[in-house]
Amino acid sequence: MSAIVLGYDRSPGAERALETAIEVAKRYEVPLVLVHGIHPPGGVGEEARQARAALDESADRVTAPAVAAAEAAGVPVVVEVVDDKPAQALVAAADRHDAAVIVVGTWNESPMRGALLGSVAHKLLQLSTRPVLCVPGPA
Repeated sequence: MSAIVLGYDRSPGAERALETAIEVAKRYEVPLVLVHGIHPPGGVGEEARQARAALDESADRVTAPAVAAAEAAGVPVVVEVVDDKPAQALVAAADRHDAAVIVVGTWNESPMRGALLGSVAHKLLQLSTRPVLCVPGPA
């Protein structure tokens, strides 16, 4: 086991998943790989560069509290900000880091809604060859 991969976007479900991922990483003494996906708008030129810079800055603000929580628990953390669809980004990160498990939060949606609307957790269950731990969001 080389790492625990966590999909993180600072939503309530992601916050609960963060707690679980830190606990698992600490128990097995492996690093936490925090994956945050952003997808910049298309285009080229100055507007596209400014949009990308704003997204990068936003990603730093989003991930900083999670990094602080992991470090406070004594868990080494790696942050990956990726330009890809969330499920594909998580599977790729898990492969790169030989992850034991991918951890994601859920929004307490029904299985039918997840299947129809394409939740990240549902897509991961279809794509990943590694275990996926789905942590329910707050009630």
